[in-house]
Amino acid sequence: MDEARLTEALKSLLGDDLASDMVTNFVSMRRDLATRTLERSSPGKFVETFVQCLQHIAAGKHDTKPDVDVYLSKHAENAALPDGLRICGCRIARAMYSLRSKRSIAHKNEIDPNTFDLALLHEGAAWIMAELFRIASGLTMQEAGELINLVQAPVGTLVEDIDGTRIVHATLPIEGEILVLLHSQYPNAVPVKSIEGSMIGRNAKSVRNKLGDMKGRKLVHGDAAKGFRLTQAGFADAVSEISKLAG
Repeated sequence: MDEARLTEALKSLLGDDLASDMVTNFVSMRRDLATRTLERSSPGKFVETFVQCLQHIAAGKHDTKPDVDVYLSKHAENAALPDGLRICGCRIARAMYSLRSKRSIAHKNEIDPNTFDLALLHEGAAWIMAELFRIASGLTMQEAGELINLVQAPVGTLVEDIDGTRIVHATLPIEGEILVLLHSQYPNAVPVKSIEGSMIGRNAKSVRNKLGDMKGRKLVHGDAAKGFRLTQAGFADAVSEISKLAG
């Protein structure tokens, strides 16, 4: 996913900061859908930023902390906006915000929200992004079409959960597989036995040795008794790996 290209295409419509925020939040949702990381995705931030975008398009300015529900339910459909955003975009965003608030996606919960909730949120975000590209000035029809195809490209499944065992569907070195696996359960520590069980095709000793090496480089934290979790540096490396695979 070419984030710089997407951001540049939206700057004329939204300005630098809002364009960057929209793309960052969209790509984060895309990564989380690929890894089935349900608690940490950014649908709330995406919708909040979209409301700021609507305010910016309609009035040339936006609230620092918009009241999302009030704006979408009471003001948006009367604003000076293109019909695609004013009617369809606002209703899609309101539905997304409801899912985010009512289906345990906004906060961690003992029961994860359904994977299909996250898939629907991603598709809603992709529709909104496509509509923004459609109305952005300075883009040819061909350029807009290419960007719309880019944001609407299917997301492959990188991590699959089968009876409590998570399987990474990608050809990666041991370290890369560990990064993606721990990212899917961040910030929880994952028992070593669970890591070995998920990496069943790997030599168990090699997996343990790599965990020790990654701990020494401060990419993971933990031990054999408590399990391991990603550090901030490890999380950043995991995001880099996933971005390459989920783009």
